[in-house]
Amino acid sequence: MQGKTEESANRLKQEALALEDAGAFALVMECVPTVLAADITKSLRIVTIGIGAGAGADGQVLVFQDLLGLNTDFRPKFVKNFMNGADLVTNALNEYNQAVKTGAFPDANHSFNPDRMAQPA
Repeated sequence: MQGKTEESANRLKQEALALEDAGAFALVMECVPTVLAADITKSLRIVTIGIGAGAGADGQVLVFQDLLGLNTDFRPKFVKNFMNGADLVTNALNEYNQAVKTGAFPDANHSFNPDRMAQPA
């Protein structure tokens, strides 16, 4: 986490202002205390995006794999899974594997068969 001390919080705020002055069009704040992220957002004219910076930023971003719950071994504090994707993907892969091994896939409906193709008009 960045900006835990008053000194580092002031430095981050000054760096954000300097980036805006240098022509930045947006700023991403990751792992910044909520109060500091909101203060930086209020101090800038450019858009701020938070990831693990609380609701005070102008917008939010979350890594797609985290949002879908695909990462089972790594989960930062700010990640919220909106789906248990790891189980869904694992189940789908197991079903596919079983269907191929048993010969259930591909079947006639999922294959090209010349005698079932439409004749030209």
